[in-house]
Amino acid sequence: MRAMLLIVFASLLLASCSNEGRPVAEEPSTQEALNIGLIPEQNIFAQLQRYQPLAAVLSEAVGRKVELKVLRRYGNIIENFNAEHLDGAFFGSFTYVLAHERLGVEVLARPVNANGASTYYGLLLVRKDSGIRRAEDMKGKVFAFVDRATTAGYLFPLAYFSQHRITDYRTYLKETYFTGTHQDVILDVLGRKADIGALKNTVYEEFVRANPKSAAELLVLARSAEVPENGLAVRKDLVPKISAALKSTLLEMHTTSTGRSALNAIGAVRFIETTSKDYQPVVELARAAGVDVAHYTYVNH
Repeated sequence: MRAMLLIVFASLLLASCSNEGRPVAEEPSTQEALNIGLIPEQNIFAQLQRYQPLAAVLSEAVGRKVELKVLRRYGNIIENFNAEHLDGAFFGSFTYVLAHERLGVEVLARPVNANGASTYYGLLLVRKDSGIRRAEDMKGKVFAFVDRATTAGYLFPLAYFSQHRITDYRTYLKETYFTGTHQDVILDVLGRKADIGALKNTVYEEFVRANPKSAAELLVLARSAEVPENGLAVRKDLVPKISAALKSTLLEMHTTSTGRSALNAIGAVRFIETTSKDYQPVVELARAAGVDVAHYTYVNH
């Protein structure tokens, strides 16, 4: 009997030693919230209002409260991903490329808009009465960017400058600054604070639908290649069961009335599966802009 107990004890000890140092993926308690970050495409309150119905659907699907966190600027979503204890985020296309490279996050799905597009593109915007119609006309003017971590609001105009042999836009232009949101670019161009602005087409289209008279005052000079819409990506060590539940819920959301209502709030009709390969146009745009993704500094200055 004593020998038998010694054998059992030794077996338990060996099992304990074999597991030592091995990471164990533990599921969070049912009381622990999932934190999902949002980029400041519009003002913070508008962003929260748009995504709250979606968060409610996801909360029910995973059995945990999904809490939304709108970060003050695009780069914060990379900079503070770990500090804010984020489990995932709706990344813009350039922020996803940066976060995938530096944090290892993996995209799950992205929305399809009401017009059937799951992509967006960048615009260069001026007032019609500005007299600006080409790159040469921009010399000595004021340019409004969104953020250094945006595709449409910074990466695209960088590529545009490079294409038109403008080697240093800071000396070519009179002044440049960052608005923080795409919507504020429109307002600043309309309000004559900026002569030219860069932003994404979906925000512009939403704005002119709500303010049709403003469309008559504005002119689009150029547009970028199409890149993926803001997709939900999660941290690489998120429990696989939760990641799978988030993904399947997004992909099936359009099949229920509650899901369709949540989709409508963000201007979408459904979600589609998305992988990192879909972001190749962003990588190519970065290359055209002379940006090294691995070492790029995204802090505005």
